Amino acid sequence: MTEPSPSIVYVASLEGDTGKSTVALGLLAMLTASVPRVGVFRPIMRSATEPDYILELMLEYCTADIDYQQACGVTYEQLHADPDAAIGEIVMKFHGVAKACDAVVVVGSDYTDVAGPSELRFNGRIAVNLGATIVLVLRGAERSPADIYAMAELCRGELQAEHASAAAIVVNRCDPDRLDDVQKAVAATGVPTWTLPEVPLLSAPTMAELCMAIDGEIYSGDRELMQREALRVMVGGMTAEHILERLTDSVAVIVPADRSEVLLALVNAHEAEGFPSLAGIIMNGGLYPHPAIARLIAGLRPRLPIVTTPLGTFDTASAAAKAHGRVSLSSIRKVDTALAVMEQRVPARDLLGIIEVPPPSVTTPQMFEYQLVEQARQQRRHIVLPEGDDDRILRAAGRVLQRNIADLTLLGDEQTVRARAAELGVDITDATVLNPETSPLRAEFAAEYAALRKHKGMTLERAREVMADISYFGTMMVYRGLADGMVSGATHTTAHTIRPAFEIIKTQPGVSTVSSVFLMCLADRVLAYGDCAVVPDPTTEQLADIAISSAQTAARFGIDPRVAMLSYSTGDSGSGADVDKVRAATVLVHQRAPELLVEGPIQYDAAIEPTVASTKLPNSDVAGRATVFVFPDLNTGNNTYKAVQRSAGAVAIGPVLQGLNKPVNDLSRGALVADIVNTVAITAIQAQSPQVSPDGADA
Repeated sequence: MTEPSPSIVYVASLEGDTGKSTVALGLLAMLTASVPRVGVFRPIMRSATEPDYILELMLEYCTADIDYQQACGVTYEQLHADPDAAIGEIVMKFHGVAKACDAVVVVGSDYTDVAGPSELRFNGRIAVNLGATIVLVLRGAERSPADIYAMAELCRGELQAEHASAAAIVVNRCDPDRLDDVQKAVAATGVPTWTLPEVPLLSAPTMAELCMAIDGEIYSGDRELMQREALRVMVGGMTAEHILERLTDSVAVIVPADRSEVLLALVNAHEAEGFPSLAGIIMNGGLYPHPAIARLIAGLRPRLPIVTTPLGTFDTASAAAKAHGRVSLSSIRKVDTALAVMEQRVPARDLLGIIEVPPPSVTTPQMFEYQLVEQARQQRRHIVLPEGDDDRILRAAGRVLQRNIADLTLLGDEQTVRARAAELGVDITDATVLNPETSPLRAEFAAEYAALRKHKGMTLERAREVMADISYFGTMMVYRGLADGMVSGATHTTAHTIRPAFEIIKTQPGVSTVSSVFLMCLADRVLAYGDCAVVPDPTTEQLADIAISSAQTAARFGIDPRVAMLSYSTGDSGSGADVDKVRAATVLVHQRAPELLVEGPIQYDAAIEPTVASTKLPNSDVAGRATVFVFPDLNTGNNTYKAVQRSAGAVAIGPVLQGLNKPVNDLSRGALVADIVNTVAITAIQAQSPQVSPDGADA
């Protein structure tokens, strides 16, 4: 049987500096959320020896099994030497990629030579040969709507000359105040059109890129902050007080090292409340601070990057002005921003409909993570993150806010938290920051906690001390309805995170056991594993609680629950205390939730593999098709989820706590930023009204 052809989208432009990579990356994200295997291809490469940063970035986010060399077409030299032979080579290499993909994003040429219609025509010719749908990207910067419309018509004419046509137009880098005007003007072409605003961050160089441009080297500061973007470069050629008056957020200041008073003023301004957070200081002229000043700066221990360059003031400023920022693998903030801009301005469903992407038959980890974010957005909830002093939490908070996943409160000293976020280049403007030690809420929470725990001998004085603890303070916010859920554990133990929830929030009616599930994202489906994190050796009743809660959690995230009560024996084939416990728990589940599909005791292979199930339990509605796996104890569950995660390459999302009256979720202390974002989305979904379904529609 012939395999279906992949969906192919070709991202083309008329000129350079259109921000084509922003559109291509956004398209890639849309496709990975919709089909399992998404690849990328670059028909024309800048160089055969220098790495292509756009291709490297796109490959990091694609889900098909292709490598860098496979994704490369031909070089400009090959193209100029023999265009027809180059086309043949491109088509041959592309089809090698297409065989491994359900969809391919083809990123057109970058106009390293003279830009013009002839190069667009050649891109159109390639697209026709590949059978691709063309998305045309235009640059709107410093152009009127009428000028952009004329450019769109010019491009359409050039493409038509090659028997190609643009199926959609994205006008990037538009004046934010004229987005609707530009869209209306270009839509007169009859081609579906979307507009994206000019976002200075996307073209701003990082301090590392500035350092390279000026042939500089790091003098002092936090090397991690060299990845912060410099939104503006300023020459500090005046007195310190006048320089301080002109500072803006994320500015890099050029100043000779012998201007000691200016240097010290800048270092202190960066740390001082009420002053902007700088991107860095560039000491020009090959000079270094006087030893006494150097000792003073070292004593201040500034995290602010300070770099030095041998260039004079004019040459430094000129080189810095020419430095251009790239959306590359190292610029996570730019990647997040590019994805957010595309998400907010271009409806994925509409654009993918134009590309004719078929509906998926499986669910990949990327597809599931996208569904989590979309479901969280449908009914925004307020989540509290107690560990506001952790860089990962701050980066995740910036991503959550930027992508409109949830509203946030961070706990910690507000000046310290906001200053560190600014240093990291993270925008948490829309987050609330509360300090449990100084907040007026502390006294209110203490009084209520003392009343709740009076039967345990809790006094008001002791309760005031307890409420200075971030986990207790955050849990009380959830209990009082000031937040809808809490996510913690990046720097604290599981016990520190969930003990306050046991004491304050307590369990749902009819549930006596707080347990957990991991959402295990395999290559083609998502399963629920419970309990792998909380209850060490569950009783029969607890095991039944875990099964029912796990089924409910699975359903909440779009997994049709078919519950397997796992044991070392299937059906009536074995006996013993451990098997009997699982058998008794299965009977309890049938009694308490008769509508639930549940089988037990059952071995893992019989639960997941249809051929094994047909032999061991041929008449079961669950065997061979289980989606919720309930382990008999924590030892088995924890080891199994880790074995599947590491050996099968599954993405394990969780643990997701279940059974509580309100959602509180624990993070691994090794959690990555993406893990934290996923957990915030999960917590927000748990806090939503029951009528919100996984696809965002009312159930």
